[in-house]
Amino acid sequence: MTSSGSESQAVRADGTGLTTAMPHTGTTGLSSEEAAIRSARYGANIVPQPPPTRLWKRVLWQLRDPLIVVLLVAAVLTAATGDWTDMTVILLVIIVNTAVGVGQEVRADHAISALSALTAPLARVIRDGAQRELPAADVVVDDLLVLGEGDIVPADATLIEAAALMVDESALTGESVPVDKTAHTPVSAGTVVVRGRGRAVVTSIGAQSATGRIAHLMDQRREPTPLQKRLVDVGRLLAAVTVALCVIVLVLGLLRGQPLELMVVTAISLAVAAVPESLPAVVTLALAMGARHMAERHALIRNLPAVETLGSVTVLATDKTGTLTEGRMVARELWTPTDQATITGAGYAPEGVVRTGSGELGPSELSALTELLAAAALCNDARLVAPEGEAAAWTALGDPTEAALLSAAAKLGLDRHELVDRLPRSAERPFDSDRKRMSTIHRLPDGRFRVICKGAPEALLNHEVLQGNSHGWDDATEWAAQRARDGYRVLAVAQADRGTEPTADADPEQDLRLLGLIAIVDPPRAAAAATITACRQAGIRPVLITGDHPGTAHAIAVELGIIAAEDPVVDCRTPGETAASEPAVFARATPGQKLDIIQALRDEGQVVAMNGDGVNDGPALRRADIGVAMGGRGTEVARQAADLVLADDDLDTVVVAVEEGRRVYANIRRFLVYGLSGGAAEIAVMLVGPFLGLALPLLPAQILWINLLTHGLPGVALGGEPATPEVMRQPPRPPTQSILGAGLWQRVLRIAIVLTGATLGVAVWAYHTDRPWQSMAFFALGVTQLGVALGSRSRPGSLANPMLLLAVAAAFLLQVAGLYLPPLRELLGTEPLGVFDFLIVTSLSVLGYAAVRLDRVLHPSRDRSNEPVRHAPR
Repeated sequence: MTSSGSESQAVRADGTGLTTAMPHTGTTGLSSEEAAIRSARYGANIVPQPPPTRLWKRVLWQLRDPLIVVLLVAAVLTAATGDWTDMTVILLVIIVNTAVGVGQEVRADHAISALSALTAPLARVIRDGAQRELPAADVVVDDLLVLGEGDIVPADATLIEAAALMVDESALTGESVPVDKTAHTPVSAGTVVVRGRGRAVVTSIGAQSATGRIAHLMDQRREPTPLQKRLVDVGRLLAAVTVALCVIVLVLGLLRGQPLELMVVTAISLAVAAVPESLPAVVTLALAMGARHMAERHALIRNLPAVETLGSVTVLATDKTGTLTEGRMVARELWTPTDQATITGAGYAPEGVVRTGSGELGPSELSALTELLAAAALCNDARLVAPEGEAAAWTALGDPTEAALLSAAAKLGLDRHELVDRLPRSAERPFDSDRKRMSTIHRLPDGRFRVICKGAPEALLNHEVLQGNSHGWDDATEWAAQRARDGYRVLAVAQADRGTEPTADADPEQDLRLLGLIAIVDPPRAAAAATITACRQAGIRPVLITGDHPGTAHAIAVELGIIAAEDPVVDCRTPGETAASEPAVFARATPGQKLDIIQALRDEGQVVAMNGDGVNDGPALRRADIGVAMGGRGTEVARQAADLVLADDDLDTVVVAVEEGRRVYANIRRFLVYGLSGGAAEIAVMLVGPFLGLALPLLPAQILWINLLTHGLPGVALGGEPATPEVMRQPPRPPTQSILGAGLWQRVLRIAIVLTGATLGVAVWAYHTDRPWQSMAFFALGVTQLGVALGSRSRPGSLANPMLLLAVAAAFLLQVAGLYLPPLRELLGTEPLGVFDFLIVTSLSVLGYAAVRLDRVLHPSRDRSNEPVRHAPR
């Protein structure tokens, strides 16, 4: 155990007598925060890691995208017709899309590897009667482990000796308080010793350990995201409709006496035009931009589709310890028989005040509260460490509960070193799980001795320890019970002065005077409440799933607004209580039960994001539609299971990610309106034109040229449109809604009718007035589609997304070049237009713009985006 300064106490395993202070020879204690960091850093060596994904597998996964498959077929068809230019463009789109997707995954994996700090931990074992150090990976069953403060337990083992041993198991169980361990109790791989020492016999290693068994629950198969499922449906629909319409065009042309070769080429050109080959590039660009924006907020996207998935989330399930809470214990309230107080401040930093009903308390005021905190600081083996170098926060060595007491005393202005110098420790009786208390003895300046005892209220508030009668303890008992119901951990502190030092065989924990009670809690993160509020405003239902105590879970959930005070908490230890239809808080959940809860939510049709940091969260992170892991405190198992890693553990990034996902999805739908309306107009012109006297309204080369210009740069640039201001005040889209749903396909048809009407109107007028009608139809169809691109902007009239403005301008100039540059005229079969004809057709581009803007006004989207904002139900 560790004391302040240069002394520490050697403790006996029997825990019955007093021990004498002696020079420290071991390591210092370890805080739960440092324990979590060590577990995260070295946990990779406890469980065998999957081999890295080979590059060819990453490429193959990208090429399995349904729209990429459609493009590969289109490339084959264009090659069959000898259209090498369009084939090259299509292949270029495929290559760029695949390269961006693979590149993002590789960069994310490298970042995760950098977070993992691959240094292997060492284990101390006794073999052949001698103690030796060896890599944790070399530990075998039946090895005798030597465990000390700061050690990571390298394998599952059973303790044969334990001296004041406390282990941080939060990564496995979600419990925020270290667990006291005694002889013959098990310790699990990946947990961290925060205090004391012991010896243990290894019982299982690697995949057979507790950590390994949890990792085995994780399904390694990657399921398609909601977006990928929707794009599969779009690809099938487009393929069926395109083939049917192209066959009709082919048959009608042959019936009119057109050459077979010409009509086959025309039908294939229409098929290529109808397929929005830029859609994969638009999706990839939008996802990559989202991933870049997330990286600027220190969030790492492990696979690109995860960006969009967050936008479709309807349920945010989250762990508690280290995720919603800081993972650091803080003293919040004080009680004495004569006064009460609250303590402000966060973390271990000695920044805050002790506030009573009459104002702030100073260190010079000799009050009962000062006496209480001074005693708590003396009966203490933790140590606070000030920030050094790049460290931005105070940390603690030792039991985090004791560190919280030191921080509280420091906020009152009590200096631990001055207290120890004035009242040096002479002996102690260490904590054990049977007594649930510890005591220290200090020499007073006048030669007398002070016994200080602290522990659980039920361990001190009795006749064995305290003097007086139980009637005086009723208020203390009631206060402690209420704080426990509110999720606090309560410690009682008592003391008594003796004329002589208690002997080793005497029990010093008798006839003590109760000083008071201290309520300690693992407080919520500063951003947690704002994150929950933002999720509710966005229509996302928050669900808390923790391995912690029901009372603690209820208190945190109420404070953060996840549930109301009267709402129940599901205790997963009760059979049949893990159904996830209505409850929003689940406590005492095992890794397997977390998995069942996530699956139950998904079976309801919910799109679930799971936020966690522990080994016990790994299976649920993998099972969820998107897993979000903490990068700083998070364990290696959690990071490997997640799709999104918050490198700085900032919960607010989750809200940013949801906004990015919704922006991506909106831009994909925006492009589909643009691309499909243009493709539909091209097919309609080819179908209806002959009935109006236009034998072949457009040549195959002209169709492909229009398709190249409109679906190329402008289409891709639409993927960079910013989010609309109200995007996070709208409810999530229904999980079962098609990407063409909510009125989108009807909007495509309405805009296509306008484009078709404008193009055929110009062509028929030009035909009957002996103008170059085919060239005018070619130009009109192109510029009206560019008008649709401008009308599709999320913030029209602004300079947001300047790339779209430049792309439309470039496409317009190339369309003009197709009329006036001789090489292009010969390639496309066009004729130059006169100034009047040119201006007439150019002015028609306004119709494309107006069609989009008016349609939004006359036919608002039915995707619930225009409904009044309703917060997600509690």
